[in-house]
Amino acid sequence: MKRNRLWLFAAVVLIGILVIWGITKAVGSKPSVLSRSTAGSSASISGAGGEVPWDYQVQQAKVGDLIDGDMVLLPGNERISNDQNFATGDQIYVLSYMQATMRTDSQGKNDVTLSQWKPIKTFKTKEEADKDLAELKVEIKTDVKLIGVYKTELDGKFRYFAVADLPTGQKVKQPIPEERYASFKDKKEVTVVLEEVHDYSNYDQSMAKFRGWAE
Repeated sequence: MKRNRLWLFAAVVLIGILVIWGITKAVGSKPSVLSRSTAGSSASISGAGGEVPWDYQVQQAKVGDLIDGDMVLLPGNERISNDQNFATGDQIYVLSYMQATMRTDSQGKNDVTLSQWKPIKTFKTKEEADKDLAELKVEIKTDVKLIGVYKTELDGKFRYFAVADLPTGQKVKQPIPEERYASFKDKKEVTVVLEEVHDYSNYDQSMAKFRGWAE
């Protein structure tokens, strides 16, 4: 009987150790988006308040001066960590980031202030850079609420518009041809093309930008 109790106690202790180890491993693991590419060196970015990710671009640059583990990118003289030990004069590719500060007034109109381009990651090849870019800017098709359509007249000429409600809560007004105006008049939802721009340091934070009608 005593031996059975010892075995039971040992089993309970072992199970407890395994549970604690599993929780520690889960907490310590990083989201895959933050480590999906080891080809480049990265610098952190963050958003707060009304700041949202707005756009990314890949451009070729030349390595200038090397300063305390950083390097200067030419011709813009931006400074970024030299994690890959590039040498002065190397031609590299740079992923840059732009964010927007968005404010909405009492009438629901958006006031957007764009930041300067900021280099966040460097690559040896354009293929590596474009791979990261394709995951940060994703084009999707989705149904959105159509608030309505309307037309204006000036000197006998008509212009047609559609107003849609994006998943982010933004309202977009777009000029449309007369044929689309006629087809949209009785619809409550329409299919649109959106570009989801994800924050590099927090992939779950994204900005949906209207890129066209899908019908």
